[in-house]
Amino acid sequence: MKWQLVLKEYTTYLNLERGLSKHSIVAYSNDVNKLITYLENTQLSVSPIAIDKETIHQFIYEVAKVVNPRSQSRIISGLRSFFDYLVFEKYRDDNPTSLLETPKLGRKLPDTLSEKEIDLIIAQIDLSHPQGERNRAMLETLYACGLRVTELVTLKISDLFFEEGFIRVLGKGNKQRFVPINEQSQKFITTYINQIRVHIPNQKGFEDTLFLNRRGKQLSRNMVFMILKDLVQKAGIQKIVSPHTFRHSFATHLLENGADLRAIQQMLGHESITTTEIYMHLDRKYLGEVMEKYHPRAKSKI
Repeated sequence: MKWQLVLKEYTTYLNLERGLSKHSIVAYSNDVNKLITYLENTQLSVSPIAIDKETIHQFIYEVAKVVNPRSQSRIISGLRSFFDYLVFEKYRDDNPTSLLETPKLGRKLPDTLSEKEIDLIIAQIDLSHPQGERNRAMLETLYACGLRVTELVTLKISDLFFEEGFIRVLGKGNKQRFVPINEQSQKFITTYINQIRVHIPNQKGFEDTLFLNRRGKQLSRNMVFMILKDLVQKAGIQKIVSPHTFRHSFATHLLENGADLRAIQQMLGHESITTTEIYMHLDRKYLGEVMEKYHPRAKSKI
């Protein structure tokens, strides 16, 4: 069995059976392609069915020389998933990556923006240009609803349920969830639709897409990154800021203001509460205040 043939079958499985996004499928494919490239460079002629754990271990050893532990862990995870698929399809009896140890990783969290910093970034938008209204509506929605950037750019007009105060979001694995949206964000979106978007000629297939580029097509993820990067520079903020920073700030601000962790989990679209906890980048002062306020023995009764 040839590598590229089984890799094609694997990507089809990721798409149809697991419902992963194109971005995730490309990432998983790249992990396998790194192994394929290694085999070609070392002139090792071995099939996906016959490759053994020693060869995989040697590949990871070489990888560790050129990539950081986080990237190394990512590759191991991708290969483990690939060989799990081969076992699932009964191409193999074992997974040669099962005994591989992933590098120990420290918890790496993105910077959190304060409310003032978010306001400052949005204030840099030039509303004299048509794209300004769109960009303001996008960033307000990104922060107000804690969306992933892919969820933002794929948002549809038919996903807006403003009378009920919700938007429908298509998350990872094509799983839908409903997220509350505040009146201010609704106003910005409505202004963009009625004053700007209505004048953009829609390209076929994008009639229902909410945020359009100047050619009438869906905005790319990279474009949102570029828009935000430019605004952050203009605001003079030194932190590393991405669309995900807005999502992280959304969750952190909710928790700091007393929101229930389970509610935040539902709004973020996390399957596991453990994933939500990773977003909670809270300082010791805040945790101390929570302990003092809510623990029955925090205050002495003597």
